[in-house]
Amino acid sequence: MTPERSVGTAGAMSGLRPRPAFRVDDVYRGLLMAAAGVVFLIVFLIAFESFMGARLSMKTIGWSFLWSGEWDPVADHYGALPYVIGTLSTSFLALLLAVPLGVGSAVYLAELASRRLGAVVSFVMELLAAIPSIVFGIWGFFVLAPVLRTTVEPWLIEHFGFIPLFSGAPFGIGILNAGIILAIMIVPTIVSISREVLLATPKSLREASLALGATQAESIGVALDAAKPGILGAAILALGRALGETMAVTMVIGNTNRIPTSLLDPGATMASVIANEFTEATSPIYLSALIQIALVLFLVTIVMNGLARLLVYWVTGGRSDTAGAA
Repeated sequence: MTPERSVGTAGAMSGLRPRPAFRVDDVYRGLLMAAAGVVFLIVFLIAFESFMGARLSMKTIGWSFLWSGEWDPVADHYGALPYVIGTLSTSFLALLLAVPLGVGSAVYLAELASRRLGAVVSFVMELLAAIPSIVFGIWGFFVLAPVLRTTVEPWLIEHFGFIPLFSGAPFGIGILNAGIILAIMIVPTIVSISREVLLATPKSLREASLALGATQAESIGVALDAAKPGILGAAILALGRALGETMAVTMVIGNTNRIPTSLLDPGATMASVIANEFTEATSPIYLSALIQIALVLFLVTIVMNGLARLLVYWVTGGRSDTAGAA
């Protein structure tokens, strides 16, 4: 038999070989699809159960629940506007304070500090992220609140009291205290993720910029531009935690049902009003209104994350990772 014929015969035999009925790759792919499906199923069940629990409130109160500022359980008048404003104001204040501090710390740890110092500080940051939220709340109530009441807020009123955001009385507890506590809580997330993203950017970007005559600061700017999608992603994760934080905010925000007009005013968030009043909900409409607040918080979180994703896409020009940027 000639070599050509033997090769052809072997190819024909291999072509007739039946496909195995069981493959590990198919099982692995099926398990991954099931895991992804479970995530979507959990989100759907949360939304469905919240909707079912809030039906009585939605039917009785209607859309006015979203823009009404009255919350009177005795008269069965419920409006979520003060809590929506309190949630958004404390979260955005936390981001305003935490993002510059977190990104600046990450840049120093990734670009300027020694690897040993960066590892030690990152470990401490991870420990800070592991502290229970109620500990932050206790610290904010017993340590931060007196400092704000006696020093910081009187100074703000004296020098910036003509601005509505800094007008009012120095209570020590309120939107400002809650925003600072949330900023401290989300800084470790921003630092940790931003540092890892900066370390993952190719060194060739820095070397090329330095070879072209850039200064060290300009070289860091190149790395920051490449890491922009990851840094914005870290800010999105931090925003998600700030929106849903409960116990720490409950202890320091003051828990009033009025719309705050200043950073010094007491207020409440959607999470804090649920934590404070859920056990006191004696009537069906009262309980349904609290569940509707939970549903609103769920929807606000989804909308804010969606807008943040659009912001990432717009700022980065469609880049999804640092590798694509490189």
